[in-house]
Amino acid sequence: MAVDYEKTGRIVVVTMNRPEAMNCLNEADLEALAEAWAEFGRDDGAWVAILTGAGNKAFSAGADLAELIPKLNSGEMPISPTIPAFLKNVDCYKPIVAAVNGFCLAGGTEILQATDIRIAVEEATFALTEVKLGLFPVAGSTVRLPRQIPYCRAMEILLLGEPVTAVEALAMGLINRVVPREKLMETAMGVAERLCANGPLALRAIKESVLAAYDVPPRQAYYLEAFLASRVFGSRDAAEGPRAFLEKRKPVFEGR
Repeated sequence: MAVDYEKTGRIVVVTMNRPEAMNCLNEADLEALAEAWAEFGRDDGAWVAILTGAGNKAFSAGADLAELIPKLNSGEMPISPTIPAFLKNVDCYKPIVAAVNGFCLAGGTEILQATDIRIAVEEATFALTEVKLGLFPVAGSTVRLPRQIPYCRAMEILLLGEPVTAVEALAMGLINRVVPREKLMETAMGVAERLCANGPLALRAIKESVLAAYDVPPRQAYYLEAFLASRVFGSRDAAEGPRAFLEKRKPVFEGR
């Protein structure tokens, strides 16, 4: 399976590893990627993930057109409201950092939207090219993208299918920062380490609150926020953080 899973300390690096095919994903790769996210979710010792692509050319150019698209067209592979590989309609409240090392096209840009903090090399290119092939970006982009960047920019990307540079993606808020290639993984790892220095229960509850409140009216969303916050404030970590601050030391969080 062309998905690598490597854990170092609290940080997991998930790598889409088919550089000869621009890290396109076939059916086996989708299963492997789904299992990687499942493993990350159930491992209490894994606090943050980094998602990247192998090689220097592509993060991912999306679905393997030769294998997956015919199955979707024929109905052999049904269109589903849930796609675990892309975290579509799947709960994952641990932070995910994207390290975009090149072309991020079609499904590559779709899975990018499932990450939380996004770092890209200067040469990175982003696009949802499905519409140019008469296809639909079915891995969540018509739902996620207009919620993540301004509506008119989202529609430009969705309806034109044309490429966006890293500088343009940064300006519209699709990514967080652009770095030289040699600094990509160093920067992503640095962000992951800073995330791991924070309370893991707080990180997960904050992400859950943001995602769950997307389409909930504010009055109801505040009840959800209070519920999630109460679980955090009742934890051992919530006692450890202020105590460490008062004692002028770094907190030792346990995720409990």
